[in-house]
Amino acid sequence: MNLFSVDVEEWFHMCGGGPALAPERWDAFTSRVVPTTRRVLDLLARAHLHATFFVVGWIAERYPALVGEILDAGHDVGSHGYWHRRVYEMTPAEFAADLQQSANAIVAAGAPRPTSFRAPEWSINDRAPWALDVLTGEGFGVDASMAPLRMVGSVDYPRHPHVRHTGHGKIVEVPPLVADRFGQVMPMGWGWGLRMSSPRRVLETMARVNAAGHPAVLTLHPWEIDPDPPHIPLPPRLRFAHYFRLDGFERRLEEVVRQASFTTLPAVTSCVRV
Repeated sequence: MNLFSVDVEEWFHMCGGGPALAPERWDAFTSRVVPTTRRVLDLLARAHLHATFFVVGWIAERYPALVGEILDAGHDVGSHGYWHRRVYEMTPAEFAADLQQSANAIVAAGAPRPTSFRAPEWSINDRAPWALDVLTGEGFGVDASMAPLRMVGSVDYPRHPHVRHTGHGKIVEVPPLVADRFGQVMPMGWGWGLRMSSPRRVLETMARVNAAGHPAVLTLHPWEIDPDPPHIPLPPRLRFAHYFRLDGFERRLEEVVRQASFTTLPAVTSCVRV
């Protein structure tokens, strides 16, 4: 079984957006997270599959009913942090506080206390070697933040779910799907890499991973299937990452989810040898 995951964040929750996208300005933007997340829920319902939703605590606090809709549909809820900050831009104490604030908001919205986490922008990497220790110290047993990709992680990271040891115990690491293309490692399971790839290529990549005995991990942001996405001026890198090939993405993604088997994070990690 493969893992389908959703990072529940607003369209303006962009790392590196500068003062124009600072948290103190978020309430001034038009929220799109409720209708776009409902589109994700509808897509998954049509495909008869369940997923793990990593919810930003800021959203859980403002839209607790949305967390309830996710749970009522039979999905799993994890944490995507409270302020959607890169982990390596925080101190260990700040990261712990952000985890606590996020978990409290998710629990207040009616979900079980989260034990799985995904860092914004895959930011648990060599710039934050202490992060997994903080996670286990806060009671998290699963992390899905370490991308085996040079631009946000390292090509030396394992590509499949595995156990890592910290000062507070073990944690299961679940990396996203990548592929070797054009002599480089590229993101096949999320973002621009997933959006640029045909359903056939994605399914072929997943089949190779499955044939080797491993699950493939795909990730979606609700804003990626917004039929009328807001546009704001962004630096070139962010503009590419956020807007590249959004047209038709929902249709292409639905082809993938209808032809492959997916489940939630707990079902995947229960099969990882500890």
